[in-house]
Parts: sequence; C-alpha cells; structure tokens
Amino acid sequence: MSDEPQGKVALVAGATRGAGRGIAVELGAAGATVYVTGRSTRARRSEYDRPETIEDTADLVTAAGGRGIAVPVDHLDKSAVRALVDRIADEQGRLDVLVNDIWGGEKLFAWDTPVWEHDLDNGLRLLRLAVETHAITSHHALPLLLRRPGGLVVEVTDGTAEYNRDTYRVNFFYDLAKASVLRMAFALGHELGPRGATAVALTPGWMRSEIMLEAFGVREDNWRDALDREPHFAVSETPRFTGRAVAALAADPDVARFNGRSLSSGGLARVYGFTDLDGSRPDAWRYLVEVQDAGKPADVTGYR
Repeated sequence: MSDEPQGKVALVAGATRGAGRGIAVELGAAGATVYVTGRSTRARRSEYDRPETIEDTADLVTAAGGRGIAVPVDHLDKSAVRALVDRIADEQGRLDVLVNDIWGGEKLFAWDTPVWEHDLDNGLRLLRLAVETHAITSHHALPLLLRRPGGLVVEVTDGTAEYNRDTYRVNFFYDLAKASVLRMAFALGHELGPRGATAVALTPGWMRSEIMLEAFGVREDNWRDALDREPHFAVSETPRFTGRAVAALAADPDVARFNGRSLSSGGLARVYGFTDLDGSRPDAWRYLVEVQDAGKPADVTGYR
C-alpha cells in the first residue's frame, strides 16, 4: 500500500451489518468520509427485524477515525438513490469509492430446493434485492465517481468467479444472484476502465457476521466454541477482514491492475499483507477447495 484513503469519500450501500459494516469501519479507520446506507434504522427495522442499524455503523466509522454519515435508503427506490447521490455531490463534490454490498436476501432462499419447488415470490424478491439494487445504485452514482480519475467500485458477492463457475451455490435464485454480481464487476470494468476508474468483485470468506454468530449461538469473543458443531468454521474471518481488503484496494495507486477481476479477502491479504483482527490471514476459498470440499478433516494449518 502506498497512500491511505485519507480524505476520500465513500458510499457503502448496504452497510447495516456484516461485510458492509466491516468495510465502512475500515474505510473510516483509514480516514475516509463514509456514507452508510440501509433500511434498518433506530426508528424503523427492515423485514430482517434485527437490532443492527445504519446509525450504529456510522458511529463506528466515526469512532474508528473517519466520518460516518447514515442515510436511510431503500436501493430499489430509484428516486431515493438519486437523492442520495445528489446529497453526496452537494456535500462533498465527489465520490471516490462505491461499495455495492446490498443483499437483503437472507430470509428469502431455501437450501437445495429446485426452482420449481422454491417459493417464486421469495426468489424473485431475492433477485431484485441482490441484483437490481446494484444496477440502480451504479446507474446513479457512477457519473459522480467519474468526475475525478482513480475511482473504485467494489461489487461484494459470495464466491470467486472460479469457484462459482464450477459449483452449484445453494439454489437457483441464490446461485444466479451471486453470479450476476460477479458479472456486474466484469462489465463495469469494461465501462469504467477506459474512463479512469476501476471495478472489482470481492468475496469474503466464511464470515463471522452478526447473523452467522447468532446461528451458531456464539459471540465474537467465544466463536471457537462453535468448532465442536462445525470444525471447518476454524477458517472463518471477521467482517473487518473484508473491510481491510477494501481499504487496501482504495489506497493502492495501481489498483487498476485488478480491473474487472474477481478477488477474495484472503487472496488480497497475501497481496497487501494485512491481517484480520487477531493477526491471522484466513484463506477460506483455498481451504474450501483443498480441504472442506475435498472431504478432508478440518485442519487450518497453512490457511490462517
């Protein structure tokens, strides 16, 4: 890394929890002004009905050393997204980093359920939340990002292009959503590259998000207690690990070398030398192929 993203302006769309929150906080730790958006606020919860809010994320950004600005936005609402970008333009005059992390589909998919048996309304809603939101946000935000050279767009997904190409992911709707986001980054790379900006797809590994920790009945401070139930969880990472990947990309003056590519938090840790909060460098996607999918017993030696 050369220059920290000090003074940069970022929009993390979908920053209420999980990877979005981790990315926003790490950009804040690097000195950025970060607009954090989502539908869960202190006044009103989304259908997730969870306690995390965008105001909490903004406070964490500010506490980390940046400036967090919470803006309630449903990214399916084109006028709301347009108003958000207009506000950023009025207040900052530029946008340096756009992170499309909108998802919202956690309660909308059924594991290993074929398309003809899956609830159709839920599947279509998942695609709207996971794909249409990204397209709407890019449409409105990219003209502002292109005002200055060197802009960065990060499309957050689940799985690398290589892994998802050969692996069926959960079900038809989930698989299609995650593949679509990968392809978005590829297409944006072609459109942004000649105009002086960079687009990448980025996947976390097995992330210890708020929802994942709750599913295992653990907290971040005792997450290893979940290994009795799922030994492969030993390769997991915090959301801040993905955040440090984005901060490293934003600080790299040669980030255009990755334009249009599919990247992972673990892979970028090897490139840039950052670590997770505990000093480790989990490489979940390599582990998944070489150990878990290969049917070998859990052993993270050489993968953390």
